[in-house]
Amino acid sequence: MRFRCSGIDATTRAARALADAIGPEGLVLGLVGPLGAGKTAFVKGLAAGLGVDPASVSSPTFVIANEYAGAGRKLAHVDLYRLETRDELDDVGFVDMLEPGAVVAVEWADRLPDALPADRLTLRIERAKDDPDSRSFTASATRRGSLAVLEAWVKTLHEIEIQTEMD
Repeated sequence: MRFRCSGIDATTRAARALADAIGPEGLVLGLVGPLGAGKTAFVKGLAAGLGVDPASVSSPTFVIANEYAGAGRKLAHVDLYRLETRDELDDVGFVDMLEPGAVVAVEWADRLPDALPADRLTLRIERAKDDPDSRSFTASATRRGSLAVLEAWVKTLHEIEIQTEMD
């Protein structure tokens, strides 16, 4: 599924819509994109949708992982940019973050894809070539749980008038 957001407000709305689409099982969200693409900005919108103050969300590049308590749900925000092995990820307690119901957003997910759960939603974010304030998003799901979230998210995006294209 692909869609485009013009500006940070639309990106925040799309991220909040994802939060609304996540069921009680939780979600692992792999975020992929170059520096400055908007991965952390998307997580801030996701946090807001989960009842976490987005101002408290910061890039975990140097601390590797941050955890936030939302309205009855935990948000873990992990950054793999500086990691090279699965053991390094295990050392920060990644497995413990995957508790049922948690939402785990993993920036630079393409660096250690085999260390992530098989059932995950992957979101590729890129700056639009024709507008520096716009972002292009490509979402893909791998298994039943993430597919259900993706389907619910598409419906929610349409409700907030963000047009999607299915692959």
